[in-house]
Amino acid sequence: MERIATSIEMLFQRAEEYSKTSLELLQLKIVNKLADVLSSVTALIAVGIVLALFSLFFNVGLGLYLGKLFGDYYLGFFAVSGFYLILALIMYLLKDTLIKRKINDMVISALIQNKK
Repeated sequence: MERIATSIEMLFQRAEEYSKTSLELLQLKIVNKLADVLSSVTALIAVGIVLALFSLFFNVGLGLYLGKLFGDYYLGFFAVSGFYLILALIMYLLKDTLIKRKINDMVISALIQNKK
């Protein structure tokens, strides 16, 4: 009888150790995934800032160039802003297929990636 009690105690002790280890492993996996997501977001933000600055200066230069061609600088800026208005309308109309679905797919694949 004492041997059965000792075996049950050992079983409970091992189950407790297993649950603590499993919890610790889960926490480490969450921290790893969070660090991966944050580093990716940080890198994308840095690239986005550089691209935004490039786009800003490119568009100012394009507006000035087109303005010189059209005879008045403000006409060049109107042409550039008109292009972006048309682009924004197209993106708005296609936002679900072009943007939302792609972002959903990227997030899902990033979350499932470690389960291989």
